[in-house]
Amino acid sequence: MIDIPVYDIQGNQVDTLKVDENLLGGTVKHGLLKQAYVRIHANQRQGTAATKNRARTEGSTKKLYKQKHTGNARRGSIRTNIMKGGGRAHGKVPHSWRQDMPTKMRRLANRNAVLAKAVDSEIKIIDSLATFDKPSTKAFSNFLAALKIDRSVLFALASTLSPAAKSAANLDQVTITRIDQINVFDLLNHRYLLADKASFQSWIDRAAQQLAPDTASDQNTAQGTDQKESV
Repeated sequence: MIDIPVYDIQGNQVDTLKVDENLLGGTVKHGLLKQAYVRIHANQRQGTAATKNRARTEGSTKKLYKQKHTGNARRGSIRTNIMKGGGRAHGKVPHSWRQDMPTKMRRLANRNAVLAKAVDSEIKIIDSLATFDKPSTKAFSNFLAALKIDRSVLFALASTLSPAAKSAANLDQVTITRIDQINVFDLLNHRYLLADKASFQSWIDRAAQQLAPDTASDQNTAQGTDQKESV
């Protein structure tokens, strides 16, 4: 079990949240994290970059001058890539950079990224955000200072329309997201993960529910294999 400290609004530890590391993958799987990170990064590319080749460049296709007896190099279309204003050789064309990954791997990577943050003590859990009854950037900035958060932080909570979320909206080092939308890319791009206890516990419960059908399916598959071998 991993013990994640829970703090109050003044930055004092008031509780400890125990999380089973097996639920998060057991150990930090660096290869899986990199594959998932690269996939999300690649899927964000539009793939619309394009340059004009000879076929797309304006200009006559007429031979500039006759082949022989001019003393000049042989020359064809003015749209050749070695002429000024000509087409681009081996230029970029619209291309899809999308990568796919099985659902089980994606979910495991997201959980494993949380494990990596927990191992490095980079998860900050707050017992309650009820004190933020109205938006206040100054109050939230003081709250981060009390938690000793001096680097980039991913603020994950149930709703991005809450007063606490609006309080953090004007801080450059804070990125706001919903707790059910955290992923490898956002987690690894920020030093800290900040969440309230209720939201983080709901994410843990949801991860356990997602893992339960996979475990049952693997057990059924193993039982079916054993029956075939016995037959």
